[in-house]
Amino acid sequence: MSAKDKQAEGASATRTRRLIVDLLKQNGPLDAGALAGMLGVSGMAVRQHLYGLQKEGLIDFREEPRAMGRPAKLWSLTQEANRLFPAGYAELTIGLIDSVREAFGEEGLEKLLSMRNSKQIAHYSLPAGRKSQTGSDRLLEEQLKQLAEYRTAEGYMAEYERQPDGTYLFTEKHCPICHAASACASLCRYETGMIQGVLGENVHVERTEHMLSGGRRCVYRITP
Repeated sequence: MSAKDKQAEGASATRTRRLIVDLLKQNGPLDAGALAGMLGVSGMAVRQHLYGLQKEGLIDFREEPRAMGRPAKLWSLTQEANRLFPAGYAELTIGLIDSVREAFGEEGLEKLLSMRNSKQIAHYSLPAGRKSQTGSDRLLEEQLKQLAEYRTAEGYMAEYERQPDGTYLFTEKHCPICHAASACASLCRYETGMIQGVLGENVHVERTEHMLSGGRRCVYRITP
């Protein structure tokens, strides 16, 4: 094999491994068969990539009993894999939070976070004219769609889904401010209020899963 062919093969393997990481981030734990089907490659090829990623410390597996045969290996991302996704300038943010807290105290920090929350609500909300032109039955879904698009562009990997009972689940599969939120719990506390402020008083927002509490993602139940 020529040097050029080896380089092309290496680049292809890197792309496939990145796709595996992205699929595990989006979907949670998956076995090799499911990943092979999504990628359109053989199970043997996927397993080679999985063990390679495991050696890098990016993924690991747990065994799940099956009705017949050996237990299945369900692969998922490790904490080390977070470095592959947007981190939102974590070190700079933490440094600024510490500086504000030192200079102005907790009260000053809360005021800063409140101002940030208000600006986020204004940025994510539908324009007033668009709200007035949209029927009330479609307004919530329009707003959720825009919020998911904006948050995804910022690295949150956000999506929403209507449930059979008429409620919605708004899900963020990555948190680019997770490290900063670990140092300042108020950042997370304002997130639920921000979503409430964007969607308005006619809905109830409840966080049902939380990354900082050990969850794989942050999930908010929206009840009209």
